[in-house]
Amino acid sequence: MVNTLTKSDLVDRVYEQSERNRPEVKDQVEGLLDIIKRVIKQDHSLLISGFGKFETYDKRPRKGRNPQTSEEIILPARKVVVFRLSRKFRAEINQQL
Repeated sequence: MVNTLTKSDLVDRVYEQSERNRPEVKDQVEGLLDIIKRVIKQDHSLLISGFGKFETYDKRPRKGRNPQTSEEIILPARKVVVFRLSRKFRAEINQQL
């Protein structure tokens, strides 16, 4: 079963571990996420030591098919974000197996 950690869940967990009020924690979490988004947009990568690296890649246009009509279409070029775990974090995860 897949458990999703929402932004609200993240705020709750940080709030429980801090001595700040909930609105202040919410602003800090949103601020951190904004910084992450801004850095990825500007620099096309973000390395968080001991956690992993976010990188953007360009995908070329490609052929696709409309599943309802079977009509061939060209999907436009786009950017994708990929996350790679750090070696240290990967090792921690694999120790749990």
